[in-house]
Amino acid sequence: MDWDNARVFLAIYRAGTLRGAAAALLIDQATVGRRLAALEASLGARLFLRTPSGYVATPAGELALTAAELMEQAADQLQREMQGIDNRLSGIVRVATTDTMASSFVIAALRRLHVMHPEIRIVLSTTTQISSLTRREADLAVRTLRPTSPDLISRHLTRRDMGLYATAGYLRERGEPQQGTALAGHDIVIYQSTIAPRHREKICGEPVANARVAMEVNSGMMLIEATRAGIGIGELPCHMADLDPQLVRIWPERVEHYDTWLVMHSDLSRSARVRAVADAIIDTFPPQ
Repeated sequence: MDWDNARVFLAIYRAGTLRGAAAALLIDQATVGRRLAALEASLGARLFLRTPSGYVATPAGELALTAAELMEQAADQLQREMQGIDNRLSGIVRVATTDTMASSFVIAALRRLHVMHPEIRIVLSTTTQISSLTRREADLAVRTLRPTSPDLISRHLTRRDMGLYATAGYLRERGEPQQGTALAGHDIVIYQSTIAPRHREKICGEPVANARVAMEVNSGMMLIEATRAGIGIGELPCHMADLDPQLVRIWPERVEHYDTWLVMHSDLSRSARVRAVADAIIDTFPPQ
Protein backbone atom coordinates (compact mmCIF):
# COMPACT_ATOMS: atom_id res chain seq x y z
CA MET A 1 0.00 0.00 0.00
CA ASP A 2 1.43 3.37 -1.06
CA TRP A 3 1.62 5.74 1.91
CA ASP A 4 0.30 8.76 0.00
CA ASN A 5 -2.77 6.76 -1.01
CA ALA A 6 -3.08 5.32 2.49
CA ARG A 7 -3.19 8.87 3.93
CA VAL A 8 -6.08 9.65 1.62
CA PHE A 9 -7.85 6.43 2.60
CA LEU A 10 -7.58 7.31 6.30
CA ALA A 11 -8.82 10.85 5.71
CA ILE A 12 -11.90 9.58 3.84
CA TYR A 13 -12.56 6.96 6.52
CA ARG A 14 -12.45 9.62 9.26
CA ALA A 15 -14.26 12.40 7.43
CA GLY A 16 -16.81 10.28 5.57
CA THR A 17 -16.67 12.46 2.44
CA LEU A 18 -14.18 13.37 -0.27
CA ARG A 19 -14.63 17.03 0.54
CA GLY A 20 -13.92 16.51 4.23
CA ALA A 21 -10.85 14.42 3.42
CA ALA A 22 -9.58 17.06 1.00
CA ALA A 23 -9.98 19.77 3.64
CA ALA A 24 -8.11 17.68 6.23
CA LEU A 25 -5.22 16.96 3.83
CA LEU A 26 -5.16 20.46 2.27
CA ILE A 27 -5.48 19.07 -1.25
CA ASP A 28 -8.24 19.33 -3.82
CA GLN A 29 -11.20 16.97 -3.94
CA ALA A 30 -10.36 15.63 -7.40
CA THR A 31 -6.95 14.50 -6.14
CA VAL A 32 -8.60 12.66 -3.27
CA GLY A 33 -10.86 10.86 -5.70
CA ARG A 34 -7.96 9.88 -7.96
CA ARG A 35 -5.89 8.61 -5.05
CA LEU A 36 -8.76 6.48 -3.77
CA ALA A 37 -9.35 5.03 -7.24
CA ALA A 38 -5.63 4.23 -7.57
CA LEU A 39 -5.59 2.52 -4.17
CA GLU A 40 -8.67 0.45 -4.92
CA ALA A 41 -7.20 -0.55 -8.30
CA SER A 42 -3.87 -1.55 -6.74
CA LEU A 43 -5.60 -3.66 -4.07
CA GLY A 44 -8.23 -5.05 -6.43
CA ALA A 45 -10.99 -4.29 -3.95
CA ARG A 46 -13.62 -1.66 -3.30
CA LEU A 47 -12.85 0.04 0.00
CA PHE A 48 -15.92 2.26 0.39
CA LEU A 49 -19.61 2.18 -0.40
CA ARG A 50 -20.80 5.52 -1.80
CA THR A 51 -24.02 6.27 0.11
CA PRO A 52 -26.20 9.42 0.29
CA SER A 53 -24.84 10.09 3.78
CA GLY A 54 -21.19 9.67 2.79
CA TYR A 55 -18.49 7.06 2.28
CA VAL A 56 -18.90 3.91 4.39
CA ALA A 57 -16.09 1.36 4.62
CA THR A 58 -16.67 -2.07 3.10
CA PRO A 59 -15.33 -5.22 4.83
CA ALA A 60 -12.22 -4.83 2.67
CA GLY A 61 -11.98 -1.22 3.80
CA GLU A 62 -12.13 -2.24 7.45
CA LEU A 63 -9.26 -4.67 6.83
CA ALA A 64 -7.27 -1.98 5.04
CA LEU A 65 -7.80 0.37 7.99
CA THR A 66 -5.51 -1.66 10.25
CA ALA A 67 -2.65 -1.62 7.75
CA ALA A 68 -3.13 2.07 6.99
CA GLU A 69 -3.10 3.01 10.68
CA LEU A 70 0.11 1.04 11.21
CA MET A 71 1.69 2.97 8.34
CA GLU A 72 0.45 6.22 9.87
CA GLN A 73 1.91 5.34 13.25
CA ALA A 74 5.29 4.54 11.69
CA ALA A 75 5.29 7.78 9.67
CA ASP A 76 4.28 9.84 12.72
CA GLN A 77 6.96 8.19 14.84
CA LEU A 78 9.61 8.96 12.23
CA GLN A 79 8.54 12.60 12.11
CA ARG A 80 8.55 12.91 15.90
CA GLU A 81 11.98 11.33 16.20
CA MET A 82 13.44 13.58 13.51
CA GLN A 83 11.86 16.62 15.14
CA GLY A 84 13.07 15.42 18.53
CA ILE A 85 16.73 15.68 17.52
CA ASP A 86 16.24 19.09 15.88
CA ASN A 87 18.23 21.70 17.84
CA ARG A 88 17.04 24.70 15.83
CA LEU A 89 15.06 27.39 17.61
CA SER A 90 12.99 27.95 14.50
CA GLY A 91 10.12 26.33 12.66
CA ILE A 92 6.51 25.45 13.40
CA VAL A 93 5.15 24.29 16.76
CA ARG A 94 1.47 23.34 16.98
CA VAL A 95 -0.18 24.16 20.31
CA ALA A 96 -3.66 23.00 21.33
CA THR A 97 -5.64 24.42 24.25
CA THR A 98 -9.03 25.92 25.09
CA ASP A 99 -10.02 29.49 24.32
CA THR A 100 -10.24 30.43 28.01
CA MET A 101 -6.75 29.12 28.79
CA ALA A 102 -5.39 30.77 25.65
CA SER A 103 -6.92 34.06 26.72
CA SER A 104 -5.87 33.88 30.36
CA PHE A 105 -2.22 32.82 30.05
CA VAL A 106 -1.16 30.89 26.91
CA ILE A 107 -1.19 33.90 24.57
CA ALA A 108 0.86 35.93 27.06
CA ALA A 109 3.41 33.11 27.31
CA LEU A 110 3.65 32.86 23.53
CA ARG A 111 4.14 36.61 23.24
CA ARG A 112 7.18 36.35 25.54
CA LEU A 113 8.41 33.39 23.51
CA HIS A 114 8.13 35.42 20.31
CA VAL A 115 10.34 38.16 21.77
CA MET A 116 13.03 35.62 22.65
CA HIS A 117 12.73 33.33 19.64
CA PRO A 118 11.02 35.18 16.77
CA GLU A 119 11.78 32.40 14.26
CA ILE A 120 9.49 29.96 16.05
CA ARG A 121 6.09 30.02 14.38
CA ILE A 122 3.12 28.97 16.51
CA VAL A 123 0.04 27.29 15.07
CA LEU A 124 -2.52 27.70 17.85
CA SER A 125 -5.75 25.68 17.95
CA THR A 126 -8.40 26.43 20.57
CA THR A 127 -11.01 23.75 21.10
CA THR A 128 -12.62 21.77 23.89
CA GLN A 129 -11.87 18.56 21.96
CA ILE A 130 -8.76 16.62 22.97
CA SER A 131 -6.16 16.81 20.20
CA SER A 132 -4.23 13.61 19.50
CA LEU A 133 -0.54 14.19 20.13
CA THR A 134 0.23 10.66 18.95
CA ARG A 135 -1.26 11.44 15.52
CA ARG A 136 0.54 14.82 15.56
CA GLU A 137 -2.62 16.89 15.60
CA ALA A 138 -0.56 19.06 17.96
CA ASP A 139 3.01 19.07 19.26
CA LEU A 140 1.98 20.05 22.76
CA ALA A 141 -1.28 20.75 24.55
CA VAL A 142 -2.50 22.63 27.58
CA ARG A 143 -5.51 20.74 28.89
CA THR A 144 -7.50 19.91 32.02
CA LEU A 145 -7.07 16.15 31.74
CA ARG A 146 -3.90 14.33 32.73
CA PRO A 147 -2.95 11.84 30.00
CA THR A 148 -2.81 8.13 30.68
CA SER A 149 -0.82 7.09 27.60
CA PRO A 150 2.76 6.02 28.43
CA ASP A 151 3.94 7.82 25.27
CA LEU A 152 2.89 11.20 26.65
CA ILE A 153 4.62 13.23 29.34
CA SER A 154 2.84 15.85 31.41
CA ARG A 155 3.63 18.72 33.74
CA HIS A 156 1.15 20.03 36.28
CA LEU A 157 0.81 23.78 35.81
CA THR A 158 -1.77 24.95 38.33
CA ARG A 159 -5.04 24.26 40.11
CA ARG A 160 -7.83 26.74 39.47
CA ASP A 161 -11.21 27.42 41.10
CA MET A 162 -14.65 27.79 39.54
CA GLY A 163 -17.69 29.45 41.05
CA LEU A 164 -21.21 30.54 40.17
CA TYR A 165 -21.69 33.97 38.60
CA ALA A 166 -24.43 36.15 37.19
CA THR A 167 -24.82 39.81 36.28
CA ALA A 168 -26.07 42.37 38.81
CA GLY A 169 -29.02 43.01 36.51
CA TYR A 170 -29.97 39.34 36.45
CA LEU A 171 -29.85 39.17 40.26
CA ARG A 172 -31.93 42.34 40.65
CA GLU A 173 -34.61 40.89 38.39
CA ARG A 174 -34.58 37.27 39.55
CA GLY A 175 -33.08 37.44 43.01
CA GLU A 176 -30.23 35.31 44.37
CA PRO A 177 -30.91 31.56 44.20
CA GLN A 178 -31.41 29.68 47.44
CA GLN A 179 -29.02 26.85 48.21
CA GLY A 180 -30.63 23.42 48.25
CA THR A 181 -33.45 24.34 45.84
CA ALA A 182 -31.75 22.92 42.72
CA LEU A 183 -31.75 26.51 41.33
CA ALA A 184 -35.54 26.67 41.23
CA GLY A 185 -36.84 29.71 39.37
CA HIS A 186 -33.52 30.44 37.67
CA ASP A 187 -32.00 30.20 34.22
CA ILE A 188 -28.59 28.65 33.69
CA VAL A 189 -25.96 28.60 30.97
CA ILE A 190 -24.10 25.29 30.68
CA TYR A 191 -21.71 23.36 28.47
CA GLN A 192 -23.10 20.95 25.90
CA SER A 193 -23.24 17.44 27.35
CA THR A 194 -20.48 16.16 25.06
CA ILE A 195 -18.09 18.61 26.72
CA ALA A 196 -19.16 18.61 30.39
CA PRO A 197 -21.74 15.86 31.09
CA ARG A 198 -21.89 16.83 34.78
CA HIS A 199 -23.51 20.17 33.87
CA ARG A 200 -26.68 18.21 33.12
CA GLU A 201 -26.89 17.37 36.82
CA LYS A 202 -24.91 19.93 38.82
CA ILE A 203 -23.00 23.19 38.56
CA CYS A 204 -20.63 24.04 41.39
CA GLY A 205 -22.09 21.18 43.40
CA GLU A 206 -25.69 22.45 43.21
CA PRO A 207 -28.24 20.24 41.43
CA VAL A 208 -29.88 21.91 38.44
CA ALA A 209 -33.02 19.77 38.26
CA ASN A 210 -35.31 22.77 38.89
CA ALA A 211 -33.43 25.26 36.73
CA ARG A 212 -34.29 26.21 33.16
CA VAL A 213 -31.44 25.67 30.72
CA ALA A 214 -31.37 28.91 28.74
CA MET A 215 -28.32 28.12 26.62
CA GLU A 216 -25.81 25.35 25.94
CA VAL A 217 -22.40 26.30 24.58
CA ASN A 218 -19.30 24.48 23.35
CA SER A 219 -16.64 26.98 24.41
CA GLY A 220 -15.47 28.52 27.65
CA MET A 221 -15.41 32.03 26.24
CA MET A 222 -19.01 31.66 25.06
CA LEU A 223 -19.99 30.45 28.54
CA ILE A 224 -18.50 33.65 29.97
CA GLU A 225 -20.08 35.85 27.28
CA ALA A 226 -23.54 34.32 27.74
CA THR A 227 -23.32 34.84 31.50
CA ARG A 228 -22.11 38.43 31.00
CA ALA A 229 -25.09 39.01 28.72
CA GLY A 230 -27.43 38.21 31.62
CA ILE A 231 -28.87 35.07 30.00
CA GLY A 232 -28.45 33.02 33.15
CA ILE A 233 -26.20 31.77 35.92
CA GLY A 234 -22.93 30.16 34.83
CA GLU A 235 -20.12 28.18 36.42
CA LEU A 236 -17.01 30.17 35.47
CA PRO A 237 -13.26 30.21 36.21
CA CYS A 238 -12.80 32.50 39.21
CA HIS A 239 -9.49 33.94 38.02
CA MET A 240 -11.31 35.37 34.99
CA ALA A 241 -14.79 36.09 36.33
CA ASP A 242 -13.58 37.87 39.50
CA LEU A 243 -11.90 40.50 37.31
CA ASP A 244 -15.05 41.17 35.28
CA PRO A 245 -16.98 44.18 36.64
CA GLN A 246 -20.19 42.92 35.05
CA LEU A 247 -20.22 39.66 37.00
CA VAL A 248 -21.22 38.99 40.60
CA ARG A 249 -20.11 35.90 42.53
CA ILE A 250 -22.96 33.80 43.96
CA TRP A 251 -22.29 31.68 47.06
CA PRO A 252 -18.51 32.36 47.31
CA GLU A 253 -18.12 29.37 49.62
CA ARG A 254 -19.17 26.99 46.81
CA VAL A 255 -16.12 26.05 44.74
CA GLU A 256 -15.22 23.49 42.08
CA HIS A 257 -11.57 22.81 41.21
CA TYR A 258 -9.78 21.84 38.03
CA ASP A 259 -6.14 21.11 37.25
CA THR A 260 -4.23 22.33 34.24
CA TRP A 261 -1.58 20.18 32.54
CA LEU A 262 1.04 20.77 29.89
CA VAL A 263 1.27 17.63 27.74
CA MET A 264 3.65 16.60 24.95
CA HIS A 265 4.80 13.42 23.25
CA SER A 266 7.97 11.99 24.76
CA ASP A 267 9.60 11.88 21.31
CA LEU A 268 9.36 15.69 21.08
CA SER A 269 10.79 16.49 24.51
CA ARG A 270 14.25 16.85 22.92
CA SER A 271 13.14 19.24 20.17
CA ALA A 272 14.60 22.67 20.90
CA ARG A 273 11.66 24.65 19.56
CA VAL A 274 9.02 22.48 21.29
CA ARG A 275 10.99 22.63 24.53
CA ALA A 276 11.22 26.43 24.24
CA VAL A 277 7.44 26.70 23.87
CA ALA A 278 6.88 24.36 26.80
CA ASP A 279 9.28 26.34 29.00
CA ALA A 280 7.57 29.63 28.13
CA ILE A 281 4.22 28.23 29.25
CA ILE A 282 5.68 26.62 32.40
CA ASP A 283 7.38 29.89 33.38
CA THR A 284 3.96 31.56 33.55
CA PHE A 285 3.42 29.83 36.89
CA PRO A 286 5.53 29.97 40.08
CA PRO A 287 7.59 26.88 40.94
CA GLN A 288 5.52 24.24 42.73
